[in-house]
Amino acid sequence: MSLIFTIFALVFLTELISWIGKNVLLESAWDLYSRLMMNTSYARQRQLQAELLTAKKELMQTSAQDQFAKWAKLRRGVDKGIAELEKLNGELASSKTAFSVKFNTVVWVFTTGLSFFVGWWYRRAAVFYLPPGWLGPLGWWMAFPFAPKGSVSVGIWQMACRRVIKVGERTVKNILAPSEPVAVQTNSKSS
Repeated sequence: MSLIFTIFALVFLTELISWIGKNVLLESAWDLYSRLMMNTSYARQRQLQAELLTAKKELMQTSAQDQFAKWAKLRRGVDKGIAELEKLNGELASSKTAFSVKFNTVVWVFTTGLSFFVGWWYRRAAVFYLPPGWLGPLGWWMAFPFAPKGSVSVGIWQMACRRVIKVGERTVKNILAPSEPVAVQTNSKSS
């Protein structure tokens, strides 16, 4: 794939992730990951919650004064279940945090990091050449900082792609957004 399309695709991917939102992508990826890799932990969590609800219900129906031995046994079971559930919840929360760090790292590498790398690797390359004298004395600015004179550099092309994509985003949002009718006042004089 040529450099011009590679840079455009990279900028588009970055902006697409920005439009969707990292948090939305993170939650979707976490849901998928947890369903595939951590199904047993979540099944155990649901089972513990159901057992605790049943045990608490039975505890509430047992009199602490009349049936103290049964009530104490139920109370110890509820306390043990709560401790086990809190431990499991802590493990699940720590795995989600670890997943979040890894996911954000991967997103950064494939968007910002890759953009920096492409800009650095092709810093002296011309994305494309402008016709001679097209911008007059300002033609050097399009080659800024290291591309050959009369060409468009990677950095300038990235900025141009990002700008065009953002304008396109605004246009699509304006088209899809419901518009409010504008009231037009008419000045009519009756004679």
